[in-house]
Amino acid sequence: MPAVQGGFRLDQISQKWRDLADRRLAYFTELYRSGRWKHYYTPEDFAERMRDVVKAAKVWANLADRALSDQILTEQMKSRDDRMRPAA
Repeated sequence: MPAVQGGFRLDQISQKWRDLADRRLAYFTELYRSGRWKHYYTPEDFAERMRDVVKAAKVWANLADRALSDQILTEQMKSRDDRMRPAA
């Protein structure tokens, strides 16, 4: 049972990091649309920072989706194993 709880906890953590990466991407997108980025960055620096933000958002989305699919698969396997056990 602790392994399942630990897995669930890691899923929650990866989802929180994904949410943070998505908020950061939204912030940088708004910074670009408003033109305020020019007050803080050179064009090259902003382009590099934006690439990093987009990459991080993609990585965390991939990790969070993988964690969710692993959790669903584990639950399905567990329920299948419970049905396969002979009644005692």
